[in-house]
Amino acid sequence: MDKVIIIAEAGVNHNGDMNLAKQLIDAAADAGVDYVKFQTFKASKLVTKSATRADYQNENTGNNDSQYEMLKKLELSKKNHLDLITYCQAKGVKFLSTGFDLDSLTFLSDIGITLSKIPSGEITNLPYLEKVASLYSEFILSTGMANIDEVKDAYKVLIDNGVKSSNITILHCNTEYPTPMEDVNLKAMLHIKEELGTAIGYSDHTLGIEVPIAAVALGAKVIEKHFTLDRNLTGPDHRASLEPNELKEMVKAIRNIEIAISGSGIKEPSPSETKNKTIVRKSIIALKKIKKGEVLTKNNLGIKRPGSGISPMLWNHIIGTKAIRDFNAEEIIKLN
Repeated sequence: MDKVIIIAEAGVNHNGDMNLAKQLIDAAADAGVDYVKFQTFKASKLVTKSATRADYQNENTGNNDSQYEMLKKLELSKKNHLDLITYCQAKGVKFLSTGFDLDSLTFLSDIGITLSKIPSGEITNLPYLEKVASLYSEFILSTGMANIDEVKDAYKVLIDNGVKSSNITILHCNTEYPTPMEDVNLKAMLHIKEELGTAIGYSDHTLGIEVPIAAVALGAKVIEKHFTLDRNLTGPDHRASLEPNELKEMVKAIRNIEIAISGSGIKEPSPSETKNKTIVRKSIIALKKIKKGEVLTKNNLGIKRPGSGISPMLWNHIIGTKAIRDFNAEEIIKLN
């Protein structure tokens, strides 16, 4: 059974504080995720100084910083990255980061990152996609805000630049923080698989854990979910993130769903339930004393547990035959 890859998205929820970043790694490792993911960028390479912020960023930050000023405070240095990688290794969880500009892509590759998580905002960025294809060996592509043709175009860029389809996982995603349930459109994940045939997954920005669990039941191979130590912290993404206990519950539920959908797919009794068959099913019984040679009828036969006698499915075959011996009331009728 292929294990679902669970990515705990710390993102910028470290608020520029390395102690907080390490506490996020602690929480992710404790929850049992596969990766804890950060974000790598230089604000000067990512946005113009006049770029506006999204509504959710304005609502969640509590200040009037420009997008550039907000992001500048959330940059991680090379030393920060190396320290976080070492800390992840010590905690038994894999480090991952999304690069948001060309220099950051090169930097992450240079420090040994081989899996590229392509963010939704770069799905229409041709130079970025070509750069990604040249540097990494595995790819997870988020598709927030994209239509299927844009997803196909991005996929084609990767393929045309030497990437194997088997090394690409495409995530359905909605880039609203938090995503309203009516906008999730989870079956679009299946549309992606139908159109492109790649492995699929889901990057979730809803409140709660239900939708990622449902995505796994539908066939998601990768789940990504933002998390924080406290949703009340100041910062752009905290309010649409899980807290540690919720992250742990999500991981537990996903692992249970993995097991539940891993069976043969053939409808047959499971080993655990077979022992209950005789107890729960019913048999044809004598409702009252029946003499040998007496005709068996609806008046002297009944159906009750246990199921160790003749199956009620043979009721019509038994009715009208004669008793081959005496039967006591409540005695199970047996053929021999």
